[in-house]
Amino acid sequence: MTIVEHINELRRRILIGLAAIAVGTIIGYIWYSKGVGPVPSLGEILRQPYCNLPPESRFGASDGECRLLATSPFEMFILRLKVGALAGLVFSSPVWLGQIWAYITPGLKKNERRWTAGVSTAAGILFAIGAVLAYFVLSFGLEFLMTIGDEAQIAALNGEKYFNFAMALLLIFGVSFEVPLITVLMNMAGVISYEQLKSKRRYIWAFLFLFAAFITPGQDPISMVILAIALCMLMEMATQIARVHDKRKAKQQEEWLDLDDTVGSTIDRAAPINGSGSAGTGASSAVGLAPAPIAAPESLDGVSATPAPQSSSGARPRQDGVSGTYGRRDSLDLRHGSDNDKSNGSDFFGDVL
Repeated sequence: MTIVEHINELRRRILIGLAAIAVGTIIGYIWYSKGVGPVPSLGEILRQPYCNLPPESRFGASDGECRLLATSPFEMFILRLKVGALAGLVFSSPVWLGQIWAYITPGLKKNERRWTAGVSTAAGILFAIGAVLAYFVLSFGLEFLMTIGDEAQIAALNGEKYFNFAMALLLIFGVSFEVPLITVLMNMAGVISYEQLKSKRRYIWAFLFLFAAFITPGQDPISMVILAIALCMLMEMATQIARVHDKRKAKQQEEWLDLDDTVGSTIDRAAPINGSGSAGTGASSAVGLAPAPIAAPESLDGVSATPAPQSSSGARPRQDGVSGTYGRRDSLDLRHGSDNDKSNGSDFFGDVL
């Protein structure tokens, strides 16, 4: 395919992906306020952690209802459109991910396609697990945050701030669960090894707790501890996967590839060939000993040089007086021309030519 054909194909697949996202956004916008059979509406699902708070901790819950506040005229519409767009992005993910996959697949080899498909599937599953865990953690985090100082005040959240907090928590948990997958990929690429992960395990766990403390939006200890414990468990699984991979790689790798640059290998040096045509054996083939020298022939009698080839070209005909043994004129003198040669109109360059 030419560059123009690649650009046209990319444009076509982008348009298909955007059309799928638009259709998903419309579906999410409708589902925000209307349930589908036994499935409640999207707004009720996202609002449920807030409704699980005690009634005395929520403003306007005396009549048994659970609603969020709206402090601007366009807040409800913008919030519904934002949530519907996020839902549409998730609903249409098989379409636009399939378009991306179809665009890059022709340039990949068979093993690269298999690896890409496996990594993409694992990344999607880990993100979904993290988002589901964040949804259940959201109730505990809100209960902790909204009941601090409830003797003097009551919680009255508006829809924008609440949904921003919920979406941020879902996104952070989902992305954080990709860290073990990245660790496994780095191990398979040879960047880190199992021994490095094993020796630095305590530091990794401490870093994960600090990461969870800074990354959780509510800064509540419950969300932080749950996220940190989940990440530590996933990192331990990644470490064990690295152990199995390194052990399998060590069995398949040659022993001399692991040697340091300053250490000699156990491979025997090449031995000289003796007179009988077989490789020499004995002490000369041991590591560290120089091979035995090859003996020179006793006599060179009877050895003659091969005559030089003579030209038969018409542009340079054979000159008279040239010896047939070595292919040059007898009594050739390149220092100067003789008087006879000068009288004949030739010089010493003629002898050469």
